[in-house]
Order: sequence, then structure tokens, then C-alpha cells
Amino acid sequence: MALQATTTFCFSGPTFRSTPHSLTSKRRISIKATSTSSSTLSNSRSNIKGRALSSDGSSTQESPYVLCFGEMLIDFVPTTSGLSLADAPAFKKAPGGAPANVAVGIARLGGSSAFIGKVGEDEFGYMLANILKDNNVNNEGMRFDPGARTALAFVTLTSEGEREFMFYRNPSADMLLEESELDFDLIKKAKIFHYGSISLITEPCKSAHIAAAKAAKEAGVILSYDPNLRLPLWPSADNAREEILSIWETADIIKISEEEIVFLTKGEDPYDDNVVRKLFHPKLKLLLVTEGPEGCRYYTKDFTGRVHGLKVDVVDTTGAGDAFVAGILSQLANDLSLLQDEERLREALMFANACGALTVKVRGAIPALPTKEAVHEALLKAVV
Repeated sequence: MALQATTTFCFSGPTFRSTPHSLTSKRRISIKATSTSSSTLSNSRSNIKGRALSSDGSSTQESPYVLCFGEMLIDFVPTTSGLSLADAPAFKKAPGGAPANVAVGIARLGGSSAFIGKVGEDEFGYMLANILKDNNVNNEGMRFDPGARTALAFVTLTSEGEREFMFYRNPSADMLLEESELDFDLIKKAKIFHYGSISLITEPCKSAHIAAAKAAKEAGVILSYDPNLRLPLWPSADNAREEILSIWETADIIKISEEEIVFLTKGEDPYDDNVVRKLFHPKLKLLLVTEGPEGCRYYTKDFTGRVHGLKVDVVDTTGAGDAFVAGILSQLANDLSLLQDEERLREALMFANACGALTVKVRGAIPALPTKEAVHEALLKAVV
């Protein structure tokens, strides 16, 4: 189902000089905090805190769930395609953030998911928490910071096909999640723990990330890693490469793009299997390379191959990779034996490719994530 959080923002004059605080609501909010550094919402505020519920009101967390860790933010996408951020006349507000996108994507597909992260104790933070709840994502691990705003990102796809990003997070609440705020019970009971690299950029979130992944690994949880390279957020390219690779060998599943292969290998050919194999560490169960409309490649210890994608009319590529990840993790959470069965893995990847393809047909990330029914319909049409 499409979300309704699609307010259009029109800017005139010097549009990007304002601070993050000037772009958020100035209305005073009164909330009881559970600690001096972070607060969870009380039940009086839209009953945000609590287990995600299925459509019949029963808890969905009994089934194997994917726990997504990291940032959740507001994406602003231009209402007119093919323009730079500076030339865009207006922007549409859309919830996003790669780990949160994956969590919602899994729930949309009928799977079970949870999210751990931090947002501001502000109207955007409340909106994002409610979006998780409304999409049947367990948000018990979400925290609210009274001293920092929810992160904002302006995203566009230019007429040359280049993605442009402009972030407002100096610091934003997601950067301030502390290890003491982690819900370790939620982490240890997950089937898969999914994360990116943005949470490694600054402290204290970096330490929280490492502690969460360590707890998951020790509990036997499968670790899923999507580096999700966003160079403008890092101090330098070298720092980004070093930190992204610092946790590489702890992951069981890694998804990367062609661009990220070039970056991590310092310019080597992303289409050369020998180059890609350099990124395959001994304990890795599955390495996935996404190629946009061309589909994806897969690498395991025993087999490798390619699964073609679906050709669709592109409106906005934001969130396509996250939809792909949601598609494959939703399948693996139910049956990890797919990793040993190439034919069934290819079917799961075909499903994941369709998830990504359907997402680029709608603006924004979370608003565009497809349902399982929509994916099956698209696959049937592709076969016919």
C-alpha cells in the first residue's frame, strides 16, 4: 500500500542554506523521557512503542524475523524528474533510510521484521515511528533523542542518470545511538541481522553498531551487510574504504553494487569475476552484485551465476537496492537452505530483482516498496 506521507515542499530563494532545525516543525513537543540522552514514546503518543501487529491483531514476532539496524530519515525527492537539486522547483517528503527501507520492504512482502535506530524527538521522528508501526515493523528498538533532529536527505536523479545527495545531519539523531540503548533481546532472537556502513561513520553509533553485530554473531544470527556507499557523509574516501572493509569478514551475506566494487578495489573492473572474487572472504555464504535493470550476479563457495532483471520505466531509483535486499532476505529468513540450492536461490533472486524494478516506478523509497502480490503479478507478466 502507498503511504500518505507525501507532503510537497516548495522552496524559493536560497533553498539549502537553512539548518536542519529550520526545516522541522517549530511546535513545542512535551514528552516524558526515559533517560537523559534518549526517550521512547509513551503509549499516549499514538501508541508507537510496541510489537508490530498483523492485520488480525496478533503479534508477528513469533515467526523468524529480520532485524535492521541503522538510520531512518526523511528523503526529499524533486517533483520534477531529471533536474539537479539546485534546479528542482519543489520536493516531495518521503520516509527513507536504507535499513528502515529494508525493514518495511520485508513487512510489505509478508515477512517479519524489526528496526533498531534513533530519530529526533520531533514531528519527523514521530512520523517515522508511526510509519514503521503502520507497516507492521516491530519498532521496540527505536529510540528518540531530545537534543538532535531527525536526519534529512535531498535526493535526485539528474538527466545524465547521476544520483545527487545533500544531507542534513550535523549531528542528526541516528548518529547518537549509544550501546546502552540497544535492545539486546531483540538482537539475539533475530534470524538475520541486517546493517549498512553509515552507522560506522561517527561515535557513539559506531560502537553501538559493533556491539549489536557482535551480540548477534555470538547468538548465531546470520549477518547481512549492504555497504550502501554515500561518500559525501565520510571524512574522506580512504576513511570510507577502510571502515567499510573493517567489518567485511564478519558478514555472512553481502550485497554490493558495481560502483562499490570499483570503489573498494580502487578502480578494478566490476564485471570481472576474478575481481569480485577478491571480495569473497572464506566465511561468506553469499555475495550479491546488483546491476540495476540488468539484474544481479551471485557468488557462493559452490556456484556463481547471473539472474536477469525486469525492464520498467524509471521514475526514481531511490530505494531500489533496499527493495532488492528486502526481497532476498524475506526469502532467506524463511529458509536458509536456499543458500545451498542454486535453482531455488535463482528463483529467490528473480523475486528480489522484481522488488527492485517495481520500486523505481514510484518516487521515494518507502512509499515505493512493493507488496508480495504486486511482485508475483509482475513476474507472471514477465513470463507471459
